[in-house]
Amino acid sequence: MARIQSIRGMNDILPTETPLWQYLEGRIRDVLSRYGYSEIRFPIVEHTELFKRSIGEVTDIVEKEMYTFEDRNGDSLTLRPEGTASCVRACDQNGLLHNQIQRLWYTGPMFRHERPQKGRLRQFHQVGVETFGMTGPDIDAELILLSARLWRELGISDALTLELNSIGNAESRANYRQALVDYLSGFKADLDEDSLRRLGSNPLRILDTKDPKTREILLGAPVLADYLDEVSRAHFVGLCARLDAAGIPYKLNPQLVRGLDYYGLTVFEWTTDKLGAQGTVCAGGRYDGLVEQLGGKPTPAVGFAMGIERLCLLLETLAVAPAIPALADVFIVSVGDGAEIAALTLAEAIRTALPTARVLINCGGGSFKSQFKKADKSGAALAIVLGEDELAQGHAAVKSLRDSQSEQQLVALAELPDYIGKHFFTKF
Repeated sequence: MARIQSIRGMNDILPTETPLWQYLEGRIRDVLSRYGYSEIRFPIVEHTELFKRSIGEVTDIVEKEMYTFEDRNGDSLTLRPEGTASCVRACDQNGLLHNQIQRLWYTGPMFRHERPQKGRLRQFHQVGVETFGMTGPDIDAELILLSARLWRELGISDALTLELNSIGNAESRANYRQALVDYLSGFKADLDEDSLRRLGSNPLRILDTKDPKTREILLGAPVLADYLDEVSRAHFVGLCARLDAAGIPYKLNPQLVRGLDYYGLTVFEWTTDKLGAQGTVCAGGRYDGLVEQLGGKPTPAVGFAMGIERLCLLLETLAVAPAIPALADVFIVSVGDGAEIAALTLAEAIRTALPTARVLINCGGGSFKSQFKKADKSGAALAIVLGEDELAQGHAAVKSLRDSQSEQQLVALAELPDYIGKHFFTKF
Protein backbone atom coordinates (compact mmCIF):
# COMPACT_ATOMS: atom_id res chain seq x y z
CA MET A 1 0.00 0.00 0.00
CA ALA A 2 1.37 3.41 -1.00
CA ARG A 3 2.31 5.85 1.72
CA ILE A 4 0.14 8.92 2.12
CA GLN A 5 2.19 12.05 1.55
CA SER A 6 1.61 15.59 2.76
CA ILE A 7 -0.18 18.00 0.43
CA ARG A 8 2.21 19.78 -1.91
CA GLY A 9 3.16 23.14 -0.46
CA MET A 10 1.93 22.25 3.03
CA ASN A 11 5.10 21.29 4.85
CA ASP A 12 5.86 19.48 8.07
CA ILE A 13 7.95 21.44 10.59
CA LEU A 14 10.33 18.88 12.07
CA PRO A 15 11.91 18.73 15.57
CA THR A 16 15.21 19.96 14.12
CA GLU A 17 13.38 23.05 12.79
CA THR A 18 10.99 23.93 15.62
CA PRO A 19 13.67 25.39 17.93
CA LEU A 20 14.28 28.17 15.37
CA TRP A 21 10.54 28.77 15.06
CA GLN A 22 10.19 28.90 18.85
CA TYR A 23 13.13 31.29 19.13
CA LEU A 24 11.71 33.62 16.47
CA GLU A 25 8.17 33.51 17.84
CA GLY A 26 9.50 34.14 21.34
CA ARG A 27 11.42 37.25 20.25
CA ILE A 28 8.37 38.54 18.38
CA ARG A 29 6.11 38.00 21.41
CA ASP A 30 8.61 39.76 23.63
CA VAL A 31 8.86 42.86 21.44
CA LEU A 32 5.09 43.09 20.98
CA SER A 33 4.55 42.79 24.72
CA ARG A 34 7.02 45.61 25.39
CA TYR A 35 5.01 47.85 23.04
CA GLY A 36 1.72 47.04 24.80
CA TYR A 37 0.12 44.78 22.17
CA SER A 38 -2.39 42.05 23.15
CA GLU A 39 -2.89 38.71 21.43
CA ILE A 40 -6.15 37.82 19.69
CA ARG A 41 -7.07 34.43 18.21
CA PHE A 42 -9.72 33.65 15.61
CA PRO A 43 -10.74 30.68 13.38
CA ILE A 44 -8.86 29.62 10.28
CA VAL A 45 -12.15 29.17 8.38
CA GLU A 46 -14.44 32.10 7.56
CA HIS A 47 -17.38 32.80 5.28
CA THR A 48 -16.04 33.33 1.76
CA GLU A 49 -17.87 36.65 1.49
CA LEU A 50 -15.58 38.12 4.17
CA PHE A 51 -12.56 37.87 1.90
CA LYS A 52 -14.40 38.84 -1.29
CA ARG A 53 -15.61 42.05 0.34
CA SER A 54 -12.30 42.91 2.01
CA ILE A 55 -9.51 41.75 -0.30
CA GLY A 56 -11.40 42.52 -3.54
CA GLU A 57 -12.98 40.17 -6.06
CA VAL A 58 -10.55 41.11 -8.84
CA THR A 59 -7.39 40.37 -6.85
CA ASP A 60 -5.24 37.31 -7.58
CA ILE A 61 -5.98 35.97 -4.10
CA VAL A 62 -9.76 35.85 -4.57
CA GLU A 63 -9.68 34.96 -8.27
CA LYS A 64 -7.01 32.22 -8.19
CA GLU A 65 -5.62 31.36 -4.79
CA MET A 66 -8.30 30.83 -2.12
CA TYR A 67 -9.14 27.41 -0.73
CA THR A 68 -12.94 27.63 -0.89
CA PHE A 69 -15.44 24.85 -0.32
CA GLU A 70 -19.14 24.30 0.39
CA ASP A 71 -19.96 22.76 3.76
CA ARG A 72 -22.85 20.43 4.57
CA ASN A 73 -25.19 23.36 5.13
CA GLY A 74 -24.46 24.73 1.68
CA ASP A 75 -22.43 27.68 3.01
CA SER A 76 -19.36 28.81 1.07
CA LEU A 77 -16.39 28.74 3.43
CA THR A 78 -12.73 29.65 2.88
CA LEU A 79 -9.47 28.85 4.63
CA ARG A 80 -8.15 32.28 5.55
CA PRO A 81 -5.65 33.59 2.95
CA GLU A 82 -4.64 36.48 5.24
CA GLY A 83 -5.44 37.65 8.75
CA THR A 84 -6.54 41.30 8.63
CA ALA A 85 -10.11 40.65 7.45
CA SER A 86 -10.60 37.95 10.11
CA CYS A 87 -9.21 40.26 12.79
CA VAL A 88 -11.59 43.05 11.78
CA ARG A 89 -14.53 40.62 11.73
CA ALA A 90 -13.63 39.26 15.18
CA CYS A 91 -13.16 42.72 16.72
CA ASP A 92 -16.36 44.16 15.25
CA GLN A 93 -18.42 41.09 16.16
CA ASN A 94 -17.20 41.22 19.76
CA GLY A 95 -17.57 44.96 20.28
CA LEU A 96 -13.89 45.86 20.42
CA LEU A 97 -13.81 48.72 17.91
CA HIS A 98 -16.35 51.54 18.30
CA ASN A 99 -14.85 54.48 20.21
CA GLN A 100 -12.00 52.26 21.37
CA ILE A 101 -8.26 52.00 20.78
CA GLN A 102 -6.84 48.53 20.19
CA ARG A 103 -3.29 47.29 19.67
CA LEU A 104 -3.52 43.61 18.71
CA TRP A 105 -1.47 40.78 17.26
CA TYR A 106 -2.08 37.20 16.15
CA THR A 107 -0.20 34.31 14.64
CA GLY A 108 -1.08 31.18 12.72
CA PRO A 109 -1.35 29.48 9.33
CA MET A 110 -2.71 31.12 6.18
CA PHE A 111 -3.63 29.32 2.96
CA ARG A 112 -3.18 30.23 -0.71
CA HIS A 113 -3.19 27.88 -3.70
CA GLU A 114 0.03 29.08 -5.32
CA ARG A 115 2.88 27.32 -7.09
CA PRO A 116 5.06 26.17 -4.17
CA GLN A 117 8.66 27.35 -4.14
CA LYS A 118 11.27 28.35 -1.61
CA GLY A 119 9.76 30.97 0.67
CA ARG A 120 6.27 30.65 -0.87
CA LEU A 121 4.04 27.84 0.36
CA ARG A 122 0.36 26.93 0.17
CA GLN A 123 0.16 26.75 3.93
CA PHE A 124 2.36 29.48 5.35
CA HIS A 125 2.55 31.14 8.74
CA GLN A 126 2.30 34.79 9.62
CA VAL A 127 2.38 37.08 12.60
CA GLY A 128 -0.07 39.92 12.07
CA VAL A 129 -0.18 43.20 13.97
CA GLU A 130 -3.31 45.37 13.77
CA THR A 131 -4.24 48.67 15.44
CA PHE A 132 -7.62 50.41 15.54
CA GLY A 133 -8.96 53.80 16.55
CA MET A 134 -5.91 56.00 15.82
CA THR A 135 -5.86 58.38 12.85
CA GLY A 136 -2.47 60.10 12.90
CA PRO A 137 0.87 59.16 11.38
CA ASP A 138 2.22 58.50 14.88
CA ILE A 139 0.73 54.99 15.04
CA ASP A 140 2.01 54.27 11.50
CA ALA A 141 5.45 55.26 12.74
CA GLU A 142 5.11 53.14 15.88
CA LEU A 143 4.45 50.01 13.83
CA ILE A 144 7.51 50.65 11.69
CA LEU A 145 9.65 51.38 14.76
CA LEU A 146 8.39 48.16 16.37
CA SER A 147 9.35 46.09 13.35
CA ALA A 148 12.73 47.85 13.09
CA ARG A 149 13.45 47.01 16.73
CA LEU A 150 12.64 43.37 16.06
CA TRP A 151 15.09 43.28 13.14
CA ARG A 152 17.82 44.78 15.34
CA GLU A 153 17.25 42.26 18.11
CA LEU A 154 17.28 39.39 15.60
CA GLY A 155 20.51 40.69 14.06
CA ILE A 156 19.08 41.10 10.54
CA SER A 157 18.72 44.89 10.22
CA ASP A 158 21.53 45.24 7.67
CA ALA A 159 19.79 42.80 5.32
CA LEU A 160 16.44 44.65 5.24
CA THR A 161 15.28 47.79 3.46
CA LEU A 162 12.15 49.75 4.35
CA GLU A 163 10.19 50.75 1.25
CA LEU A 164 7.52 53.40 1.78
CA ASN A 165 4.72 55.05 -0.19
CA SER A 166 1.37 56.77 0.18
CA ILE A 167 -1.51 55.73 -2.07
CA GLY A 168 -3.74 58.54 -0.78
CA ASN A 169 -7.48 58.46 -0.24
CA ALA A 170 -10.13 56.95 -2.51
CA GLU A 171 -10.52 60.14 -4.56
CA SER A 172 -6.76 60.46 -5.06
CA ARG A 173 -6.54 56.87 -6.26
CA ALA A 174 -9.52 57.30 -8.60
CA ASN A 175 -7.90 60.33 -10.26
CA TYR A 176 -4.58 58.54 -10.52
CA ARG A 177 -6.20 55.36 -11.78
CA GLN A 178 -7.67 57.20 -14.76
CA ALA A 179 -4.34 58.84 -15.55
CA LEU A 180 -2.57 55.47 -15.36
CA VAL A 181 -5.16 53.78 -17.59
CA ASP A 182 -4.88 56.58 -20.14
CA TYR A 183 -1.11 56.18 -20.21
CA LEU A 184 -1.01 52.36 -20.33
CA SER A 185 -3.72 52.16 -22.99
CA GLY A 186 -1.12 53.38 -25.45
CA PHE A 187 1.00 50.28 -24.72
CA LYS A 188 -1.64 47.53 -24.84
CA ALA A 189 0.27 45.55 -27.44
CA ASP A 190 3.33 45.43 -25.17
CA LEU A 191 1.75 44.68 -21.79
CA ASP A 192 2.01 41.21 -20.27
CA GLU A 193 -1.17 39.14 -20.05
CA ASP A 194 -1.86 39.80 -16.34
CA SER A 195 -1.33 43.55 -16.71
CA LEU A 196 -3.60 43.69 -19.73
CA ARG A 197 -6.33 41.92 -17.74
CA ARG A 198 -5.85 44.26 -14.78
CA LEU A 199 -6.03 47.36 -16.96
CA GLY A 200 -9.81 47.19 -16.94
CA SER A 201 -10.32 45.87 -13.41
CA ASN A 202 -7.51 46.87 -11.04
CA PRO A 203 -4.91 48.99 -12.88
CA LEU A 204 -2.98 50.00 -9.74
CA ARG A 205 -1.93 46.37 -9.35
CA ILE A 206 -0.01 46.70 -12.61
CA LEU A 207 2.50 48.80 -10.67
CA ASP A 208 3.42 45.61 -8.80
CA THR A 209 4.15 43.60 -11.96
CA LYS A 210 7.29 41.49 -12.19
CA ASP A 211 7.27 41.44 -15.99
CA PRO A 212 10.48 43.22 -17.21
CA LYS A 213 8.89 44.76 -20.31
CA THR A 214 5.91 46.14 -18.41
CA ARG A 215 8.20 47.50 -15.70
CA GLU A 216 10.13 49.35 -18.38
CA ILE A 217 6.91 50.87 -19.69
CA LEU A 218 5.99 51.97 -16.17
CA LEU A 219 9.14 54.08 -15.93
CA GLY A 220 7.34 56.75 -17.92
CA ALA A 221 3.97 56.37 -16.20
CA PRO A 222 2.32 59.08 -14.08
CA VAL A 223 3.39 59.04 -10.42
CA LEU A 224 0.78 58.55 -7.71
CA ALA A 225 2.44 61.11 -5.44
CA ASP A 226 1.46 63.84 -7.91
CA TYR A 227 -2.22 63.02 -7.38
CA LEU A 228 -2.32 63.01 -3.58
CA ASP A 229 -4.78 65.32 -1.83
CA GLU A 230 -3.46 67.69 0.83
CA VAL A 231 -4.63 65.56 3.79
CA SER A 232 -2.91 62.46 2.42
CA ARG A 233 0.22 64.43 1.64
CA ALA A 234 0.33 65.90 5.17
CA HIS A 235 -0.13 62.44 6.71
CA PHE A 236 2.79 61.05 4.70
CA VAL A 237 5.02 64.02 5.47
CA GLY A 238 4.23 63.53 9.17
CA LEU A 239 5.16 59.84 8.97
CA CYS A 240 8.46 60.55 7.21
CA ALA A 241 9.31 63.25 9.77
CA ARG A 242 8.83 60.78 12.61
CA LEU A 243 10.95 58.12 10.93
CA ASP A 244 13.66 60.69 10.24
CA ALA A 245 13.62 61.77 13.90
CA ALA A 246 13.92 58.14 15.00
CA GLY A 247 16.82 57.49 12.63
CA ILE A 248 14.96 54.87 10.56
CA PRO A 249 16.24 54.88 6.95
CA TYR A 250 13.71 54.26 4.20
CA LYS A 251 13.39 54.21 0.44
CA LEU A 252 10.48 55.99 -1.25
CA ASN A 253 8.92 53.59 -3.75
CA PRO A 254 6.23 55.30 -5.86
CA GLN A 255 5.22 51.94 -7.39
CA LEU A 256 4.48 50.29 -4.05
CA VAL A 257 0.71 49.73 -3.84
CA ARG A 258 0.29 46.40 -1.98
CA GLY A 259 -1.91 43.64 -3.39
CA LEU A 260 -5.10 44.07 -1.35
CA ASP A 261 -7.89 46.50 -2.20
CA TYR A 262 -8.49 47.75 1.33
CA TYR A 263 -5.27 49.75 1.69
CA GLY A 264 -5.16 53.58 1.64
CA LEU A 265 -2.67 56.28 2.68
CA THR A 266 0.48 54.61 4.11
CA VAL A 267 1.81 51.40 2.59
CA PHE A 268 5.20 49.87 3.42
CA GLU A 269 7.31 46.78 2.94
CA TRP A 270 10.50 45.44 4.51
CA THR A 271 12.43 43.73 1.73
CA THR A 272 15.69 41.82 1.39
CA ASP A 273 17.94 40.80 -1.50
CA LYS A 274 19.13 37.68 0.36
CA LEU A 275 16.19 35.39 -0.51
CA GLY A 276 15.95 35.62 -4.28
CA ALA A 277 12.50 36.34 -5.70
CA GLN A 278 10.75 36.09 -2.32
CA GLY A 279 12.18 39.34 -1.05
CA THR A 280 9.31 40.74 1.06
CA VAL A 281 9.41 39.55 4.67
CA CYS A 282 7.04 42.08 6.25
CA ALA A 283 4.42 44.39 4.74
CA GLY A 284 1.41 46.46 5.67
CA GLY A 285 -0.25 49.84 5.72
CA ARG A 286 -3.40 51.78 6.52
CA TYR A 287 -6.91 50.46 5.87
CA ASP A 288 -9.18 53.10 7.38
CA GLY A 289 -12.21 52.09 5.30
CA LEU A 290 -12.18 48.32 5.88
CA VAL A 291 -14.23 48.17 9.09
CA GLU A 292 -17.05 50.16 7.50
CA GLN A 293 -16.70 48.14 4.29
CA LEU A 294 -17.39 44.99 6.34
CA GLY A 295 -20.47 46.45 8.02
CA GLY A 296 -18.99 48.19 11.07
CA LYS A 297 -18.77 51.84 11.99
CA PRO A 298 -15.99 53.98 10.47
CA THR A 299 -12.74 53.07 12.26
CA PRO A 300 -9.19 54.13 11.42
CA ALA A 301 -6.81 51.17 11.26
CA VAL A 302 -3.25 50.27 10.31
CA GLY A 303 -1.26 47.05 10.56
CA PHE A 304 1.26 44.69 9.03
CA ALA A 305 2.05 41.00 8.65
CA MET A 306 5.37 39.18 8.62
CA GLY A 307 6.07 35.74 7.19
CA ILE A 308 7.55 33.24 9.65
CA GLU A 309 8.99 30.92 6.99
CA ARG A 310 10.77 33.77 5.23
CA LEU A 311 12.16 35.17 8.46
CA CYS A 312 13.46 31.72 9.41
CA LEU A 313 15.09 31.45 5.98
CA LEU A 314 16.68 34.85 6.43
CA LEU A 315 18.04 33.97 9.87
CA GLU A 316 19.58 30.80 8.43
CA THR A 317 20.93 32.54 5.32
CA LEU A 318 22.63 35.21 7.42
CA ALA A 319 23.94 32.57 9.87
CA VAL A 320 22.38 34.38 12.84
CA ALA A 321 20.06 31.54 13.79
CA PRO A 322 20.74 30.29 17.33
CA ALA A 323 22.22 26.83 17.84
CA ILE A 324 19.73 24.05 18.44
CA PRO A 325 19.50 23.74 22.23
CA ALA A 326 20.16 20.51 24.11
CA LEU A 327 17.11 18.35 24.79
CA ALA A 328 17.93 18.02 28.48
CA ASP A 329 20.03 19.30 31.34
CA VAL A 330 19.90 16.03 33.30
CA PHE A 331 19.69 12.50 31.89
CA ILE A 332 18.82 9.62 34.23
CA VAL A 333 20.35 6.26 33.34
CA SER A 334 18.70 3.26 35.00
CA VAL A 335 19.08 -0.51 34.63
CA GLY A 336 16.80 -3.02 36.36
CA ASP A 337 13.08 -2.94 37.17
CA GLY A 338 13.53 -1.47 40.62
CA ALA A 339 15.95 1.17 39.36
CA GLU A 340 13.63 2.12 36.53
CA ILE A 341 10.75 2.67 38.99
CA ALA A 342 12.99 4.68 41.30
CA ALA A 343 14.23 6.74 38.33
CA LEU A 344 10.66 7.88 37.59
CA THR A 345 10.09 9.18 41.10
CA LEU A 346 13.58 10.69 41.24
CA ALA A 347 12.98 12.60 37.99
CA GLU A 348 9.75 14.02 39.41
CA ALA A 349 11.51 15.07 42.61
CA ILE A 350 14.18 16.93 40.60
CA ARG A 351 11.55 18.65 38.42
CA THR A 352 9.71 19.78 41.55
CA ALA A 353 12.83 21.08 43.31
CA LEU A 354 14.32 22.67 40.16
CA PRO A 355 11.35 23.84 38.00
CA THR A 356 13.46 25.15 35.12
CA ALA A 357 15.62 22.01 34.83
CA ARG A 358 14.95 19.79 31.83
CA VAL A 359 15.11 16.19 33.03
CA LEU A 360 15.11 13.34 30.53
CA ILE A 361 14.71 9.78 31.73
CA ASN A 362 15.71 6.71 29.76
CA CYS A 363 12.70 4.63 28.73
CA GLY A 364 12.69 1.35 26.86
CA GLY A 365 15.54 -0.36 28.67
CA GLY A 366 19.03 -0.92 27.34
CA SER A 367 22.52 -1.44 28.74
CA PHE A 368 24.49 1.21 30.62
CA LYS A 369 26.62 1.72 27.49
CA SER A 370 23.65 2.28 25.15
CA GLN A 371 21.98 4.60 27.66
CA PHE A 372 25.12 6.70 28.01
CA LYS A 373 25.12 7.12 24.23
CA LYS A 374 21.56 8.46 24.48
CA ALA A 375 22.58 10.72 27.35
CA ASP A 376 25.44 12.18 25.32
CA LYS A 377 23.22 12.65 22.24
CA SER A 378 20.62 14.51 24.33
CA GLY A 379 23.15 17.22 25.09
CA ALA A 380 22.61 16.89 28.83
CA ALA A 381 25.31 18.31 31.05
CA LEU A 382 24.78 15.77 33.79
CA ALA A 383 23.98 12.05 34.06
CA ILE A 384 22.49 10.36 37.10
CA VAL A 385 23.24 6.64 37.12
CA LEU A 386 20.92 4.33 39.00
CA GLY A 387 21.33 0.54 39.00
CA GLU A 388 20.11 -2.18 41.36
CA ASP A 389 23.32 -1.94 43.44
CA GLU A 390 23.00 1.83 43.82
CA LEU A 391 19.32 1.49 44.64
CA ALA A 392 20.04 -1.10 47.36
CA GLN A 393 22.50 1.33 48.96
CA GLY A 394 20.08 4.28 48.68
CA HIS A 395 22.23 6.42 46.46
CA ALA A 396 22.96 7.23 42.80
CA ALA A 397 26.06 8.17 40.86
CA VAL A 398 26.27 11.72 39.53
CA LYS A 399 28.53 12.17 36.49
CA SER A 400 29.34 15.27 34.43
CA LEU A 401 29.00 14.58 30.73
CA ARG A 402 30.78 17.74 29.55
CA ASP A 403 33.67 18.06 32.01
CA SER A 404 36.15 15.21 31.60
CA GLN A 405 38.11 16.40 34.64
CA SER A 406 35.13 16.07 36.97
CA GLU A 407 34.96 12.89 39.06
CA GLN A 408 31.82 10.80 39.51
CA GLN A 409 30.13 11.33 42.89
CA LEU A 410 27.84 9.09 44.94
CA VAL A 411 24.92 10.99 46.43
CA ALA A 412 22.03 9.81 48.62
CA LEU A 413 18.77 9.66 46.66
CA ALA A 414 16.94 11.92 49.10
CA GLU A 415 19.67 14.55 48.77
CA LEU A 416 20.01 14.47 44.97
CA PRO A 417 17.71 17.40 44.04
CA ASP A 418 19.44 19.74 46.52
CA TYR A 419 22.89 18.47 45.53
CA ILE A 420 22.27 19.04 41.82
CA GLY A 421 20.88 22.51 42.44
CA LYS A 422 23.82 23.51 44.60
CA HIS A 423 26.68 22.03 42.58
CA PHE A 424 25.50 21.89 38.97
CA PHE A 425 22.39 23.85 38.20
CA THR A 426 24.16 27.16 37.75
CA LYS A 427 26.06 25.54 34.84
CA PHE A 428 22.93 24.74 32.84
